[in-house]
Amino acid sequence: MSVLSSGGMALVKLMRDMPRGPRREGVFALWLTLRVVEDGFLQPPPPERAIRRRVVALEQRFSSLTLPGPLRRALTAALADLREPKREQAGLVLQQLVAPAREVLGAEAADAVGKAARTAGQRARGE
Repeated sequence: MSVLSSGGMALVKLMRDMPRGPRREGVFALWLTLRVVEDGFLQPPPPERAIRRRVVALEQRFSSLTLPGPLRRALTAALADLREPKREQAGLVLQQLVAPAREVLGAEAADAVGKAARTAGQRARGE
């Protein structure tokens, strides 16, 4: 079982405070994506097969969410990157979600994802 990162906690708090609707579902989708990316850093690392199954499950979950267009497109691109899991790409996958998150969900969501992206990048480099 993994512990929530500070970016994950920020997204959970934002979800809690947001009214139901597409914006809240967008924050939920970001949180789910963040969890899949961060789980790639578990020790010992999960098998690639397990990660691929999580990405397929994530894609299925996204299909039932009402997401704003820019965020849906960004998450679709992130899914494509996550299908071939590479730890070095983790920060980049999350970084590509920052601008759409800012546009659709606001600065707080974008800042949480940006912080998670920086952390993932540092972990991928072994810092």
